Amino acid sequence: MAGTAETMKPAGIPRYRPFDGPVLFRQGFRPFFFGAGLWSLLSLLLWLMVVQGAVSLSLGANPLAWHAHEMIFGFTGAVIAGFLLTAIPNWTGRMPLQGVSLMVLFGTWLLGRLAMGLSALLSPALVAVLDLSFLLLLIAVVVREILAGRNWRNLPMPVALAALFIANLLTHLDLMGLAATGRMGERLGIATILFLIGLVGGRIIPSFTRNWLSKRGEKRLPASLGRFDKVSLFLMLVALIAWVSLPDSQIAGIFLLIAGGMSFLRLGRWQGHLCLSEPLIWSLHLGFFWLPLGLCLLGASIFLPQILPSMAGLHALTAGAVGSMTLAVMTRATLGHTGRTLTADRWTTMLYVLIAVAAAARVGASLAPISYSALLWVSGLLWVAAFGLFSAHYGRMLLFK
Repeated sequence: MAGTAETMKPAGIPRYRPFDGPVLFRQGFRPFFFGAGLWSLLSLLLWLMVVQGAVSLSLGANPLAWHAHEMIFGFTGAVIAGFLLTAIPNWTGRMPLQGVSLMVLFGTWLLGRLAMGLSALLSPALVAVLDLSFLLLLIAVVVREILAGRNWRNLPMPVALAALFIANLLTHLDLMGLAATGRMGERLGIATILFLIGLVGGRIIPSFTRNWLSKRGEKRLPASLGRFDKVSLFLMLVALIAWVSLPDSQIAGIFLLIAGGMSFLRLGRWQGHLCLSEPLIWSLHLGFFWLPLGLCLLGASIFLPQILPSMAGLHALTAGAVGSMTLAVMTRATLGHTGRTLTADRWTTMLYVLIAVAAAARVGASLAPISYSALLWVSGLLWVAAFGLFSAHYGRMLLFK
């Protein structure tokens, strides 16, 4: 997000009202990035312990469904909120959300996590209301700011949030026993997040890369956003819609393979190989790399189900693309918006390595059934280590000045 202003053609630099309350609620990224980091590691630890029978939670859903829901709508939902609440003032020139309003929005996110964790003790309808209220409030905030700032270029953002809300609603309809839409809701949630990675990543990665290379006098710069990117995004959108609607169809498989190939070509145009000396840059390229890889694996699994399980592609997209990109964006944004130098120290570099190995182990677990349990634990513990390190190292930046 640091640097997003340039990429998104901002109306002005964010201004902040005087605020004497906790530093955590001074800027939108602070509570949501901190909450996302902590919840990512805690929820995964809880799930691993539940799977092993070491812990029993009061869940209205089965543990796997709860795990998927919290990774999609809990953890990633918080990252998206932190990103948008910090980027939108750059786009519109309006005052950012802070103070009491930010506390209320963050509080609704926390209530949703609590409701999902205690869903067996509450009515399914109440759980749905408490959980869905966060996305509704976030949509209202984003729409208000974009309309007030007349920032029509970024209208896809509230549309994506609406899709995420519908996806979450589908999971709750299943939990309430009203419709068997839980799995479709999960797919729609994942697809929405992946499209945001394709859309926003396609703006910020070449922009940050170009800025970094230009400062070093490099003449080989990333390709500018153009028709190729728009075609690639359109094909990705078609592929994701087909996968959400007909996940096992050959049509979905064909479009996933095409979208993956186009995304590989798109990534190759951004000159990532020239940025290996700066982890803040190559982490973004590596995070995006998981997107075309996952699309291709998922598409190929439809044609080769006996050889290539769909979970390999799915976890390349979730543990790989989502996990890596969220850490890459949160670390860069935190450094930039707290006034620190935009360069990765050894702890930040270690974050990127840990999450990459965690994703590789999770994909490997799907490909090697004989080693599934061992690789699952390796992946889970490395994921916890990555987000634990983020929470510890970046937590002090988010909690304090």
